[in-house]
Amino acid sequence: MEIRTSERLAQDLVGAIHAGDVGALRRLLDENPLVSTARIIDPHGTSRTLLHIAADWPGHFPNVSQTIGLLIERGADPDEPLLGGTAPETPLHGAASSNDVDALDALLDGGADIESPGAIFTNGTAMSDAVIFANWNAARRLLDRGAKTTFTQSAGLGLTDRLAADFEMEPKPASDQVTAALWHACRGGQLETVQYLVGKGANINWVGWDHIAPLDGARQSGNQDLVAWLRNQGAKPAREL
Repeated sequence: MEIRTSERLAQDLVGAIHAGDVGALRRLLDENPLVSTARIIDPHGTSRTLLHIAADWPGHFPNVSQTIGLLIERGADPDEPLLGGTAPETPLHGAASSNDVDALDALLDGGADIESPGAIFTNGTAMSDAVIFANWNAARRLLDRGAKTTFTQSAGLGLTDRLAADFEMEPKPASDQVTAALWHACRGGQLETVQYLVGKGANINWVGWDHIAPLDGARQSGNQDLVAWLRNQGAKPAREL
C-alpha cells in the first residue's frame, strides 16, 4: 500500500506518529489493517515505512516506544529499507542518526536486525550512522545491545582493547585507517584511546570529514584534558592546517 504525502491519510498517520497520539494511530490502523505496512511516498519519490516516520530525524517523538510497538504488533517490518533515497536505511538507522535511544530500543525489542546494512555514506550498520554523526548515546546503546564495531567505530567508543586485538592480527591496520580511528576517537572524547593511536603512528593533524581536524573534534567532545594533551603534542585546528 502506497500513500502520497499529499493524501489526507498520510497526513493523519504522520501527524499521529509525530504527536505521539497512539490512540489516533490505533484507530487509523483499525479502520484499514493494511495501513501498518503502508509506505509514505514524498514528492521526490522517496518511500518510507511508518516505522521510518517514527524513527527518522529529528526523532525523539512523544510515546515513540508505544508507537513503534503498536506498528510492529500490527505487522510492520522493522527491517524494511528506505527506498528511492540516498541510502537504503532501515528504521534502526534512522533512530541511530537521530540519537533516539527510546526508538532504538523499541525497534530492537520488536525484532530489528542490529547488523542490517544500509547506512548513509558507508552502507554499514546502524552503528555506522551513530558514530559518523557522533551520536554517542545511540552508539553506546547499540554496543550494549550486542552490536559489532569496526576499527574506527571501536576507537570512537574508546574500546582500546578491541583496537589492540586488531593490531595482533595480520594484516595490521593501515596507517590511514589508524589516523581515521584517531579522528573518531577525538570526536568521542577518548583520551586514552587517542594516546594509544598516536603511539601507533596516527596523524594528529589530519583534516577529515566536514573539514574537521582531531583537535576540532576533541573540542566538540568537550573533553578539555584531551584538548590540552593534543595541543601539547602539536595538534592544530583545521583552519591552521
